[in-house]
This record gives sequence, structure tokens and C-alpha cells, in this order.
Amino acid sequence: MVTDNVSSTGPWYKEINRKQWIALGAGMSGWGLDAFDVMLYAFALTTILKEWALTTTAAGMLQSVTLFSSAIGGLMFGVIADKIGRKKSLMLTVLIFSICSGLSGLAQNVVQLALARALLGIGMGGEWGTGALLISESWPAKHRGKAIGLMQGGWAIGYILAAIVAGIILPVYGWRVLFVVGILPALFTVWIRKYVEEPVIWVKSREVARQTNQENSMIQIFRPDLIRYTLIISLVSSFVMFAYWGLFSWLPGFLSTPVDKGGAGLSLVRSSGFMVGTMIGAFFGYVSFGFIADKIGRRPTFSGFLIISAVVVYIYGQTRDPQMLMWMGPLVGFFGSGYFSGFGAFISEMFPTRARGAGVGFTYNVGRTMSAMAPTVVGYFATTYGLGGSLMITAGFFFLGAISIFLLPETMNKELE
Repeated sequence: MVTDNVSSTGPWYKEINRKQWIALGAGMSGWGLDAFDVMLYAFALTTILKEWALTTTAAGMLQSVTLFSSAIGGLMFGVIADKIGRKKSLMLTVLIFSICSGLSGLAQNVVQLALARALLGIGMGGEWGTGALLISESWPAKHRGKAIGLMQGGWAIGYILAAIVAGIILPVYGWRVLFVVGILPALFTVWIRKYVEEPVIWVKSREVARQTNQENSMIQIFRPDLIRYTLIISLVSSFVMFAYWGLFSWLPGFLSTPVDKGGAGLSLVRSSGFMVGTMIGAFFGYVSFGFIADKIGRRPTFSGFLIISAVVVYIYGQTRDPQMLMWMGPLVGFFGSGYFSGFGAFISEMFPTRARGAGVGFTYNVGRTMSAMAPTVVGYFATTYGLGGSLMITAGFFFLGAISIFLLPETMNKELE
């Protein structure tokens, strides 16, 4: 059980101790740096398409390779985090995706780039789970949603940073230098090693596991008491992540693709600026979700965000007016991203500590496996209907996620065991 000795009087943030703030800082920063490295590709996509004369289907497949390998990484590090700890696993994942971003800049052909992006995906997939576990097991139950929301906000900050860096470097130095800059997040592991501590609940659980010779945590999530949660959460995450990656993998490309090819026809610099606005909206969506979910519950907040996402994305995909796109961007970011804050707390609250890493890693990354098809599917239909038209496919998946979430129990204020 996660507890806190700080008085509950006064503002909520005064109830959080230093160790809990540091855990949040590690998870939020790691996820932000992950976003920075992963989304550099989205901004370089149009340039790579032209330089290597790729089709949108082939370019989508490169992103799909990253997402598929991220699912493998998430599965691996879910079990690894149960075995060696949240802190060490977080450090490993950051090192992997940082180094492989630099390797992407050295690629001489599509095969080499695909290999580098696949390896990057392993680190990307493992980072989210280890960061979410670190925070969920460190923060008190009544503020867990807020903490995960703030952590998820790191993705928007990393995305914005990627947009800014891409806008500065890409037009002048090209995509190779852009990817090499992605090595810098590796330095963050020095801070993690010095300041971050393992959650007490994991340390105690690991000691019990050693003494009782518990079976592998991946096996436990398929036991009768947990398999229902494992299967349903996997279904929900599949719908939602297909929608997210189908939309956001191609959103910068949609903005910078000519109108006659189904895009918005903006310049690279202007499209990067529009994405900054979208990600500012996403940041507030991530953070707001956590506060709302701690107040009214995980399920209604999750479903509400997804339904609004479906409506907003449907309208956005048919819009070509630059002013309208600029004003709608923050809404797309707010609702089309904010629901991700529900995953970290919600999944963690479904599983006991002995199997939490495996539970989070498996269910979240089954969704990632399904989402790996999304960039390719959207890219394929873009050849016929244009990028704007193909983006509307994601609206249907947002709606399916909104319905399926009610197959799970409400877990607001649940203490971890």
C-alpha cells in the first residue's frame, strides 16, 4: 500500500514529499525526452519522403516498425522492471532510445533507418511503463491521477521541443543532424542514478518474491483473478493507440503536404508552429485529465475525452482553412492526447505489485502492437483519399475506445497492494 506521512491539510501539492516529487520529475522528464526523440521522425518525414522518393505507405511503415518494436520493448521492460526495479529499467530505456536516435541520422538507406527506428522503439516502449510504475508506486492514491497526468504532460513538452528544434535545424542542416541531436537525452540518466529511489512498495514486494520463490509476473497476469483485466485493458489500449498513432504520426505531414494531395499545404516552418499550438493543448489535456479523473472517476473522464476527440478529429480532417486549423489544433491536442493520462494510474490500480510491471507492460503494449499498423493504414488510404480524408479513420477508433472502457471497474482512490 502506498501511504504518505505528510499532513492532508492545505493545498494538495503540500501533501507530496520530496521523494515523490523527484519520482514525478524522473518519469515526466524521461517521457518528455522520449517524445522528443520519437517525434523528430514525424517532422523529418516530408523531407525523407522527397530525398529518398518514398511513397506515403513506405514512410508510414517506417513509423510502424518503431511502434511494433516499442510494443516488444514495453513487454520486455514490464517484466524487467518487476525483476531489477523501476529506477534501473528507466535508465536503460532512456539510453536505448537516445543512442538509437543518433544511429538514425547515420542511415544510408531505408533498411538501415528501419533498423535504427526499431531499436529506438524498444527504449520508447519500455520508458513509459517504467516511468508510470515509478510514479504510481510512489504517490498517494488520491493524487495518483494528477501525478500521471503531469507525467504524461512531459510528452507534449518533448513534442514541442522536437517541433522547435526541427523548425530550426531541418531547413538548414537536414534530417541527419536533427536525429543526431536526439543523443543528448542520454545525459539524463546521470541525474536518475544520483537522485531517484526505488518505490518502497516494490522493494518490499521483491523481497517477498525472493523468499517465496514466486512465479514469473507475466504468468501471473493470466491467472483467473487477473486475466479479465488483462484482456479488456488490452482491447481498450488497442482501440485508443490505433487512433492516436494513426492521427499524430501523420499530423505534421498532413499540415505540410500540398492541398492537391489531401494536405493543408503549409510550409515546414509554419506546420511546426501549428504543431506547437497543438501540443500546448495536449499538455493542458494531459494535466487536466488527471485532476478531473481524481475528482469524478477514471471511466467517465476517459470516455468523455475520447468521444470529443472523435468529433474534433472528424472536423479537423476536412478543414483546409489555415486559420481554422490553427484554432482547432489546441482542441485536437487537448482531447486527442489528454486521455493518455488515464492509462498509467488506471492500469496500475488493476494489478497487484507482484505483477504490476507485467500487467502494465503487457496490456499497454498489446495496444502498441495494434497501433503499429495505424501509420501504414493511414498512409495507404492517403494515396486514394488524401491525408485529411484518411485521418478520419481514427475518429472511429476513438469512439470504440470510449465505449469499451466501461467494461472495466472504477478504481478511483484505490490503494495499491
